[in-house]
Amino acid sequence: MELRYIVFDLEATCWRGRPPNGYNEIIEIGAIKVDAYGDPGEIFSRFVKPTVNPLLSPFCKQLTSITQEQVDSARPYPRVIQEFLDWSELLDDDVKMISWGENDKALFSSDCKLHKLDYDWTEKHVNLKQHYKELKRHTKHMGLKNALTHEGFEFDGDPHRGIDDALNLAKIFIKYIDEWNIQ
Repeated sequence: MELRYIVFDLEATCWRGRPPNGYNEIIEIGAIKVDAYGDPGEIFSRFVKPTVNPLLSPFCKQLTSITQEQVDSARPYPRVIQEFLDWSELLDDDVKMISWGENDKALFSSDCKLHKLDYDWTEKHVNLKQHYKELKRHTKHMGLKNALTHEGFEFDGDPHRGIDDALNLAKIFIKYIDEWNIQ
C-alpha cells in the first residue's frame, strides 16, 4: 500500500497566560486527505465543545474567530475524535498525520488522556515544520505564514482557524510531496 496523508491543524482554548484549570482543549479540527501522488481529497472540519473550561476567553475568540455559539452547539471531544478517526482511517497502517509543529500532536494526546481515550494513533504524527527546515537547509524554524510566502503562496482564509491552516499547510506539503523524507 502507498502512504496516505492527513494534513491537519487544531485550534484550542487559549488565554493570555496560563489556562485556568491547567488545560487547553481542542475546539476545532480541520483536515484534508492527500494521497501518495499529492492529490488533495476530502475535507474534515468540526468544532469541539470544551468541557474543562467551556467559556472561550475574549482573547481566544479574537485570535481564532471561533464563537461561543459554535463551540456550544458542537459535540464533545470523544464523539468528534471518533468521527475524525473513522474519516481519516488513521488506524490503518499506511496513513500518516501531518501538522506544522509538535503542538497539535500534544493537544490530541492531552485531550485523549483527559477523556480516558486511546492515543497510540498520535505516534503516526509527522512534524512538517521540522522537515521543511531540513529540506530548505534553514538554521531556524519558520512559521506557516512565512513559509507560504517563501514558497510564493498566499494565505487563503483566516489565520488560526483549523480548516484554513490545514488547507494552507497542504499547499506546502503537496508542492514537495516527492521530496519529504517521511517513512
